[in-house]
Amino acid sequence: MEFIENLKWRYATKKFDSQRIVSEKDLKLLKEAVQLSVSSYGLQLYKVLIVEDKSLREQLREASWGQSQVTEASHLFVFCNFSEHKEEYIDNYINNIALTQQIAISDIQGYGDFIKESLGRKTISEWQSWSKQQTYLSLANLLNACAELKIDACPMEGFDASAYNEILGLDKRGLNASVIAPVGYRSKEDKTQYRKKVRKTMEELFETV
Repeated sequence: MEFIENLKWRYATKKFDSQRIVSEKDLKLLKEAVQLSVSSYGLQLYKVLIVEDKSLREQLREASWGQSQVTEASHLFVFCNFSEHKEEYIDNYINNIALTQQIAISDIQGYGDFIKESLGRKTISEWQSWSKQQTYLSLANLLNACAELKIDACPMEGFDASAYNEILGLDKRGLNASVIAPVGYRSKEDKTQYRKKVRKTMEELFETV
């Protein structure tokens, strides 16, 4: 499979070539890959910011312990989970299903009620943990799409989420910076690309029961 070969090619890029920019065509494909990601119940309770503004990225670099990928990469994807539990999110989703699939809301209202009941049992901390996990599903699609297009990326948790929230005004929007991914092209000076990929063996990783 070419997909497997592309996964072998990719790595968490430590140094980007700041002179190379991802084209609008490829950026659109990356956004579509994220849009098509799986999510629990199909809700997609997150928003993805693509930060291009250089001054903003300089501030975000400081909030990322000075890691150069934040400013050197072509684009910075910031995955933000919804920090508040609101039933209107579910109502909006049910309305979207009805509109997209051309069916009556009454036919799927039971599904909406089921989701509300299920998620309503979560505490605030459980909700925030669950909604944050959803962003990692879409992050995986971004990384795989990048590999397919031979675009480099570096998933990163090493940043101050509260500082990101303040800089990007996320708190006011009921959002929380969950995980980030600088996207662009590797620099020839990045020695990490020449190292062998280290993974567990198939025997260690898998068990058939």
